[in-house]
Amino acid sequence: MPVFFDPHFWSFSNPELWVGVGLLLFFAIAIFAGVPKLVAGMLDAKAAKIQADLDEAANLRAQAEAMLADLRAQRETAERQAAEMLKAAEEDAKRLAIEAKAKLEEQITRRAALAERKIASAEAQAAADVKAAAAELAAQAAETILANRLVGAKTDPLVDQAIGKLAARLQ
Repeated sequence: MPVFFDPHFWSFSNPELWVGVGLLLFFAIAIFAGVPKLVAGMLDAKAAKIQADLDEAANLRAQAEAMLADLRAQRETAERQAAEMLKAAEEDAKRLAIEAKAKLEEQITRRAALAERKIASAEAQAAADVKAAAAELAAQAAETILANRLVGAKTDPLVDQAIGKLAARLQ
């Protein structure tokens, strides 16, 4: 049986009754003083602060996602630019290789032509030297032959004739 139906519970000497009355008075005073409104206000303030923190966190998350998207776009742009630069460098390297090959071939052609000219000049010089040597040998042989003829004959009709022509030309 519950305690409230016991007649001894309702006697003024029962401490449990006074604890119950004190508790009821405490609640009544607390309600009259506006403690529930104060607690509700504190809870509302706490809820508003939590909501503000959640809103700020959502805002920060949105900013972070925007920054991440921006960084990804920058990375993609940088990768694309790097690929373009690499492609341009490869094309430049190919072009430079072709130009170097053309210059080398041109230089080889020029040097070959120069060598051919030098060879032709050397051949012409050698031919001239051979002709000069042959002319000198011929002159020496003619001198020797003429000297031998002059020794055998006192006068040479050819020499006399040449001297006569010279005298006529000098006048």
